[in-house]
Amino acid sequence: MNLEGQKIAIGKLLRADNSHFVAGCRVRELETPALGSLCKVDLGENLEVYGLITNIIINDDGLVRQMVSGVSIPSEYTADNRYNRNLPVEIHVLTVGYQSEGAIHHYLPPRPPLSLDVLYLCDDAQLVDFTAHGRFGYFRHILRMMDSPVEELLVCHLGQARAAHEAAGDTAWYPAACKELITLLRDDYVKLASVLNALAELE
Repeated sequence: MNLEGQKIAIGKLLRADNSHFVAGCRVRELETPALGSLCKVDLGENLEVYGLITNIIINDDGLVRQMVSGVSIPSEYTADNRYNRNLPVEIHVLTVGYQSEGAIHHYLPPRPPLSLDVLYLCDDAQLVDFTAHGRFGYFRHILRMMDSPVEELLVCHLGQARAAHEAAGDTAWYPAACKELITLLRDDYVKLASVLNALAELE
């Protein structure tokens, strides 16, 4: 598998464990990352950890609280706060696999990334390579999430992955992905119905 490609830095890690990590970025870098996007962190020693963006949080600060209580806010104040604010935007990422010595694995990595490691957005070629590997093993990480809207994450991720696969000439990937989700959720009718209803938005 070839997971080499463009490297688009979208943030630096704040904290991490084996199953999740959080990166911080400036507001000006928010044009690139999106919910459901595949990203990665290079740990060195031929080891890269892959994850899906599950949430993007913009925290407030004391200045923002003062500004929103004002009658009017000059545009230059708003721009300065957005682009020069001290608190970073937080990008929350679910770990979905890793690459070691050129081989892709859809289970948790042997160790998490470290603070200040750089978070990169994967390009379409990397997205295709990662999602085409194996039999959708990374779906289990998504489906066991408890505190996030799984259906919305799947719609965003599968929409991006479907477009990348079809652009590469592979029209069979998306139907196969839907079939696998039905198999995985066959014993949970409520969640299956919710997922299928959300995926109908992609048609």
